[in-house]
Amino acid sequence: MKQSYWQRTILYIISIAVCMVMVVPFVWSLITSIRPDEEIFLLPIQWIPSSVTMDHYRKAFETVPFGLYFWNSFYLAFMGVLFNLLLGSLSGYAFAKLQFPGRDTLFKILLAALMIPGVVTLIPQFFVLKHMPFLGGNDWLGTGGNGLLNSFWAIILPGASGSFAVFFMRQFFVSLPSDLQEVSRIEGSGEFRIYWNIYIPLAKPALATLGIFTFQAGWNSFLGPLIMLNDPAKKTIQLGLAAFAYNKQVDFGPLMAGALIAVVPILILFLLLQKYFVQGIAFTGTKG
Repeated sequence: MKQSYWQRTILYIISIAVCMVMVVPFVWSLITSIRPDEEIFLLPIQWIPSSVTMDHYRKAFETVPFGLYFWNSFYLAFMGVLFNLLLGSLSGYAFAKLQFPGRDTLFKILLAALMIPGVVTLIPQFFVLKHMPFLGGNDWLGTGGNGLLNSFWAIILPGASGSFAVFFMRQFFVSLPSDLQEVSRIEGSGEFRIYWNIYIPLAKPALATLGIFTFQAGWNSFLGPLIMLNDPAKKTIQLGLAAFAYNKQVDFGPLMAGALIAVVPILILFLLLQKYFVQGIAFTGTKG
């Protein structure tokens, strides 16, 4: 009993230490966003500013059209969530509950694709999107125009059904009993109806978890929009934050203010779906 008490105590101490390490950068960003410029680089660090100013937030909105960039980022992230939840759950259901030739081989290829960093495929994606036939001024050979480049579809389509989304949903569907599928088939239900009316309601925790992951990835995406989108009106909030670094200098006050503003949607989404997020992490991957 005494040993168990000390084990819990040590575990709590370690957990608190890890939480402090994770929270300190966020606290520093928050304090930097409201402290005067002359106090940002003072050593030793003054955690309590001498005065509070909102000038950094005002300057952030004056320098960057955050309203437009917010909308662009939200649209791309929302469309990414929509496509990944639909196509990822459909593919995951097929891999988990349907029998078809080559299923295991295709799933192994999918797992192999998970090991490939996204930056490796960025150049092939750029080439394919630029030479899409009959789009963006291209002829039937895919030449003469820009294809899907400089449009939101250049970001949405490559990530419409990510390998992680398919793998994640497949793992969750595997953990659900197949008896429901067999009973529904006996009663005459079609495969899509079984998927939509039986398994999707049971997969809400996994869908919520995948939605959080996908939205966060889309919201924080930087390299893809940087390469594919050249129109200033289509820039995302992450590209907007880069505007505070220029001529080998960084305007840390407005940058921290903008970064905190960019965190708000992710924080709200997590708080709203926290219950489902924990359930999804707990149940996904319990069976292979």
